[in-house]
Amino acid sequence: MALRPVHVNIKALDAAAVGRFWAQALGWTAYSAGATTYVGPSGGLVWPDPVVLGVDVVPVPEPGTATKNRVHLDLATTSAAHQEELVARLEALGAAPVDVGQGDVPWTVLADPEGNEFCVLEPREVYRDTGPIAAVVVDCADPRAMARFWGEAIDWAAHEVTDDLAVLRSAEGTGPYLEFLRTPGVKTVPDRVHLDLLPRPGDDKAAEVARLRALGARELDLGQGDVPWTCLTDPEGHEFCVLAPH
Repeated sequence: MALRPVHVNIKALDAAAVGRFWAQALGWTAYSAGATTYVGPSGGLVWPDPVVLGVDVVPVPEPGTATKNRVHLDLATTSAAHQEELVARLEALGAAPVDVGQGDVPWTVLADPEGNEFCVLEPREVYRDTGPIAAVVVDCADPRAMARFWGEAIDWAAHEVTDDLAVLRSAEGTGPYLEFLRTPGVKTVPDRVHLDLLPRPGDDKAAEVARLRALGARELDLGQGDVPWTCLTDPEGHEFCVLAPH
């Protein structure tokens, strides 16, 4: 039994507009799936068995705060020229440079049109085969503890675990990495970005949620009401959802 990440969930006042931004940013397609805007490769939603970690932009009534998200995307590039071109194209689409205290680094930190931070990385060999999203990066206090929890929660394999960084990736060796980065500060407000997890076909959602609770996850009430998904937090308070398989 194990869950798999299937969405990077982004909250937005204007989900359609933010969805279009991310579709253009990633070279993917925006699909209007009910109230949300799903972003994935062309060819359809392929639900309930998605083949990539997509982006699901969900409308919410409240704007984001000035507090930096503790979850963000890193985008991959293949050359210095590609990095420069991508940054310019993203800024033309509505992204803005932001200073999160990064200093003089080879990557570029931007925010999407509603202020969600992300990075455009310089070319790195490790991300050559990830697709447009190199990594989902989570700020945390204890990468080793996060690796233990998430390594049990999802069916991804650990590639590196140190005091400063824990790296997981799909056991198939495809798609982006999930990285837990030791970062000063503590979580103070709900994130606008989180992961959605899905049970494997034939697995029981309630049993999976119970398993996560036993690992240290906690129930989360965001006012979601009676919905088919379950909102939880990991041991450091990062929100995530377990979706219904159908």
